[in-house]
Amino acid sequence: MIKEESRFISSTVFEGMTSIRALLDNLKDGIDNARKIEKILYDISKEKSKHKELGYLKKMAELFDFEIEGVDSKVIDSYTVGASHGGIIAICSERTYAKLTKESIIKNGFYVMIEGIEDPYNFGYALRSIYASGADGIILSERNWLSAAGVVCRSSAGASERLNTYIATDDFINIFKSKGYQIVCADIKNSISVYEANLKKPIFLIVGGEKRGISASILSQADQIVRIDYGRQFDSALSAASAATILAFEIFKSNK
Repeated sequence: MIKEESRFISSTVFEGMTSIRALLDNLKDGIDNARKIEKILYDISKEKSKHKELGYLKKMAELFDFEIEGVDSKVIDSYTVGASHGGIIAICSERTYAKLTKESIIKNGFYVMIEGIEDPYNFGYALRSIYASGADGIILSERNWLSAAGVVCRSSAGASERLNTYIATDDFINIFKSKGYQIVCADIKNSISVYEANLKKPIFLIVGGEKRGISASILSQADQIVRIDYGRQFDSALSAASAATILAFEIFKSNK
């Protein structure tokens, strides 16, 4: 299997300091379901150039009881998909994701669901924007890209590990409605411009992938369906990551 294909299989190898810092921040914050680091591997030829990072990681290894080992660069390459890891990777445990319940949801919050993204990189890019916009959590279907956790973490700049993440149950929309949330879906049919919509919290935003969009059963339960108006005639959909970015920051702006 070539490396490009391997991004679609399960991966708990986290590449580069940005991803590793996100894991360590969760451990330092005492998050119950934080992913555990089992071992850090670093390119031994970079020991001098990476001495600051390695000094920090050695302190964290003592604090959180994981191994750290210098290895040949070929060993690093055998684990990695990308080339931007800087010679440092973490081999980690699986992370557990709780099922969504009424108790999971905070009062007057902002949550996002992404349905049907076809690629783990786009999924990660979307999570990066959602986290940066201040969302309180992400809701995912059972079928999602979190099995490719290392790739998603790198493309999200660590945000995927920092976001509160829940797996949807069959009645997830009713759960949000019971907490007083409005359900806002991104689609074209029967839509209003996002720039004219009521985006006040509490709000649950649902964004579909560019190929399949949002399922009809979910759209039928929306309080508002919003679209992103373009600056010129253009018949193609934005990527789900781009749409999620625009919508999430419109919600942020509306609640400042």
